[in-house]
Amino acid sequence: MKILDGKALSSKIRAQIKDEIDDLKKSNITPGLAVILVGDNPASKTYVGMKEKACEETGVYSIVHKMPNSISQEKILETIKMINENDNIDGVLVQLPLPKQIDTEKILESLNPDKDVDGFHPFNVGRLVAGLDSFVPCTPLGVMRLLEEYHINVQGLDVCIVGASNIVGKPMMNLMLNAGATVDICHIFTKNLKDHTSKADIVVVGVGKAGLITEDMVKEGAIVIDIGINRLENGKLVGDVDYDATAPKCSYITPVPGGVGPMTIAMLLRNTLKAAKKRKGSSIES
Repeated sequence: MKILDGKALSSKIRAQIKDEIDDLKKSNITPGLAVILVGDNPASKTYVGMKEKACEETGVYSIVHKMPNSISQEKILETIKMINENDNIDGVLVQLPLPKQIDTEKILESLNPDKDVDGFHPFNVGRLVAGLDSFVPCTPLGVMRLLEEYHINVQGLDVCIVGASNIVGKPMMNLMLNAGATVDICHIFTKNLKDHTSKADIVVVGVGKAGLITEDMVKEGAIVIDIGINRLENGKLVGDVDYDATAPKCSYITPVPGGVGPMTIAMLLRNTLKAAKKRKGSSIES
């Protein structure tokens, strides 16, 4: 069993990004990222704080627009319009989830697709489905980069994705399909989940339910990618997989924390740099 170490890889990627940004700054281009944070969700605040720190370390200019939970949709749209028109901002992301009074789809559709570094705009979603260059959601992109680092070629492999969200499950499915994998995607209405996961060469899970995937649900030698993150009553952070029991059966497995999580922020920085290079008129491989 080998650990897929996202923490180590993300550090390597961030160092590379810093070097590239240093070169960009010689051409008077400083990548800029704007974040919209609505309300006081503790997880969202923590995540945005981690993004700010990563931006500072790599040389990305970042600004966070903090808004109260009671904010109107019109005010958010006004802020997004301002960001869309700001030539010094390359990337904009709206931290989800948003309060109930806000139409999330309308907010995401208002983003300039060229600044949509989270990859949630329908334009970028469509290009991903078609296998065209686009901004790809950071967590699934981080998973693919992690597999690449460990020379794991998914072409021809059976992949079971547990969770069908627009943020993780669906883009993960499309990335795997584009890479030549055979994909089985499961969700809340799937019957006999074990029948699906136990046949897969790779199991990717991200639903936010501690202990959902147990040792008997994966086959010997499977690769397990745990995207879930849950805090137990004792304060311990765990994923969706029963790690201690399942890990010995796996050829590779991601830990929680230290697996996919750090890769998400690394890919956000990579997408922001990609947008900045497009502004300059050059390109970058995603």
